[in-house]
Amino acid sequence: MDDCLFCKILNGEIPSTKVFENENVYAFKDINPMASEHYLFIHREHTKNVNDMSSHPEQLAQIFQAISLFTQESSLEENGFRVVTNVNRNGGQTVFHTHFHVLGGEPLKGFGS
Repeated sequence: MDDCLFCKILNGEIPSTKVFENENVYAFKDINPMASEHYLFIHREHTKNVNDMSSHPEQLAQIFQAISLFTQESSLEENGFRVVTNVNRNGGQTVFHTHFHVLGGEPLKGFGS
């Protein structure tokens, strides 16, 4: 997608601070962090949101495998983390390329059990 912010990051047109990369998934630090550790995981193939991506279940699996690898190799798994995705404007989505927020590094509030 020519006007997609995250596609531009993948193409190297916009800089990012990479934290994980493989042949299918790219992850980088969020520029407006909501926790002391806040990363965005995106698939290299463009989809609009998780509902759009759900018709490509292999992409969902690849994203969550990447999150698992990353959190196991960092202190996030041991200390706890949260994975969040937003769908459409009323759900808080501002970039329409499916992405998953991984937040941790501190006690997180809300959402209970």
